[in-house]
Amino acid sequence: MKPENENFFERVYQVARLIPEGRVTSYGAIAKYLGAARSARMVGWAMNASHNMDDIPAHRVVNKAGLLTGKHHFDGTNLMQQLLEGEGVEIKDLQIVDLEKYFWNPYTELKTEI
Repeated sequence: MKPENENFFERVYQVARLIPEGRVTSYGAIAKYLGAARSARMVGWAMNASHNMDDIPAHRVVNKAGLLTGKHHFDGTNLMQQLLEGEGVEIKDLQIVDLEKYFWNPYTELKTEI
């Protein structure tokens, strides 16, 4: 991995660690917060690379429509959904119901840049 990618991934992880339980954010929202609005896919790669890091709540990062697009990177058939439902997030057909209710926007929630 390139050093600049490692730094970007670590910044993604710093934001992900701040997502409150029972809330979700999107790949694009993290990318925008980090000043790389067109790097949502790279945020996804960072989330995929974090699957062995217990301190990264990757299950709380979804696509902009609230779809559990990262679900196949979790062990078990429905682990991502189960983790979110365990935190009180309502999901139907692999999509968060009432995304606005659960959405956590780092751009507005965090006061300082990481």
